[in-house]
Amino acid sequence: MSSRTRITQAFLWASTFAWGIGLGAKIFDLLVVAGAWGASPPASFALLPYGPKYPMSPGGFFQPLSIFMAITIVGALVAGWNQPRAVRPWLLAGTGAFVVIWAITPTIFWPMINAQYDIATGKAVASVAQAVELTARWRAWDGFRIALIAVGFLASVRALTLATPGIRLPAGEV
Repeated sequence: MSSRTRITQAFLWASTFAWGIGLGAKIFDLLVVAGAWGASPPASFALLPYGPKYPMSPGGFFQPLSIFMAITIVGALVAGWNQPRAVRPWLLAGTGAFVVIWAITPTIFWPMINAQYDIATGKAVASVAQAVELTARWRAWDGFRIALIAVGFLASVRALTLATPGIRLPAGEV
């Protein structure tokens, strides 16, 4: 096995591990954390995990994880580009999913977080209907983000299997 293949596999293992952690964490975040602060908005916005009463915000977990993911995803893309041709679409799919996640997080999620936090702290006033709509929008977008993370995870697993010598593809598969 060439050193390039070993490097590709190392990046893909790390990428798969990071995607898996991200997927599990985001599912937990949506079901448990957002389930709490979104239970009965706007009153339940008091449970938002932001501000001085919380020792760590979700960003304190997800931002370092996403930096690690970026390194492993780009590393896998660069190292794996000369692997069998069938690996490339999977490398690109994971990279594309990650780029979309990075684009929508500050442009879509951060403004919603700020609006929710402003409502929770009294800096902004919203009706129950507005707060419910904001929560529903968050959940829909977060579901989309989780789907993208699942795509990235599956793409990483598939690229890893294709870049591993000795794994035989079923007949007709590229």
